[in-house]
Amino acid sequence: MRLFVGIDLPWELRERLAALCSSLPGARWVPRENLHLTLRFVGEVTPNQAEEVDLALGTMRGKRFPLTVTGIGTHDKAGRPVALWAGVERSPGLEHLQSKIETALQRAGLPAEKRRFLPHITLAKLDVAAEAKLGLFVQTHNLFRAGPFEIGHITLFSSQLGKEASVYTAEVEYPLA
Repeated sequence: MRLFVGIDLPWELRERLAALCSSLPGARWVPRENLHLTLRFVGEVTPNQAEEVDLALGTMRGKRFPLTVTGIGTHDKAGRPVALWAGVERSPGLEHLQSKIETALQRAGLPAEKRRFLPHITLAKLDVAAEAKLGLFVQTHNLFRAGPFEIGHITLFSSQLGKEASVYTAEVEYPLA
C-alpha cells in the first residue's frame, strides 16, 4: 500500500485550479479530483505499518487554519521543468501542523523526511514543454490567488499508480480542533 498525508482541497478551490489547466503543450494535467496538498509522503508500507500510521495520526491533535493559494511556478530537475504547481502561502498553522505530522510519523517508526517542506499543489507533470509557452503560462497566471479557505481536517490517502494518472483514495480523515 502506498500512502501520503494531505489536505483534500475544498471543491471551490479545485474548480478554480482546474480552470487554469489548459492550453500548455507537453503538460499532463492532474485530474480535478486528484488535486491536493501533500503534507507528508509516506510511501510503500505493510498493513501493520499502515495501522501504525493511522494510530499515530489519530492521536495527533492539530488546529484548524486558513489556507491561501497564490502564484504559479515550476519544479525543475537537472535544469529542465518537470512539474507545474500552484503555491500555498506559508502560515504558522500550516507549518505547525506539518511539523506535528512529521513528529507523529517518526514516532510510528517512519524515517525522517529528508526533503524540506515546500507547500504546493501540483497541477501538471511536464513532458517536453516548450520553454517559451511554459514561461508565458507562468507569467500569465502568476498573480493567481484563492482563499483563504478554512482547513478542518487532514486525510490519509492511498495511491495507486496508473497509466494516465494515479488514483487517490481517501482512507481516513482526521479532524482538526
